[in-house]
Amino acid sequence: MSISISSLASSLSSLSFSSQISQKPNTLSFSRSKSLSLSLSPYSNSNKQPFTLRVTATVASPETTTTDLKKLVKSRLPGGFAAQPIHGTGRRKCAIARVVLQEGTGKVIINYRDAKEYLQGNPLWLQYVKVPLVTLGYESSYDVFVKAHGGGLSGQAQAISLGVARALLKVSQNHRIPLKREGLLTRDSRIVERKKVGLKKARKAPQFSKR
Repeated sequence: MSISISSLASSLSSLSFSSQISQKPNTLSFSRSKSLSLSLSPYSNSNKQPFTLRVTATVASPETTTTDLKKLVKSRLPGGFAAQPIHGTGRRKCAIARVVLQEGTGKVIINYRDAKEYLQGNPLWLQYVKVPLVTLGYESSYDVFVKAHGGGLSGQAQAISLGVARALLKVSQNHRIPLKREGLLTRDSRIVERKKVGLKKARKAPQFSKR
């Protein structure tokens, strides 16, 4: 039997699977679904016996995790975001983030999803979210619940940072000095400059032609 392993290396490297191989027929079972292509020789051994390979995959629904997190947020925040004592609102570009802090273990949930999943694992965006807590040494003391909309992920991450910093002021006014020293309480007012009439963009003009 000859199997083209090079064609499967990229797809199998991201899978954690358990194989269950029987004699007739040979089967493999994977815990997650991936589209696989196998190249097999028509015969498995010198006795010229046909070899068959059957692949079965089970799909884990991502909606299950989202539903569990939604139930968790609603149980932790009775009455919604606005009814919580420690909350703050941050804005950046077109993004708006409403943030609630509760004593916990450092969990960050954005729009009922884990922060690492929502921000696509981008280390810079994750750092924006955690900088105010790290500045005060609270990275493992508070859980952060966020409802964000508008703009892109970069703008939302910076809006969350401002929201977390403002929420920390409601914990204690003594936090203002270290947060302000790091510039975490300043609302960044920079936005994209509007396009002008007669120009291609905000300042880019068409090519000049003398005749």
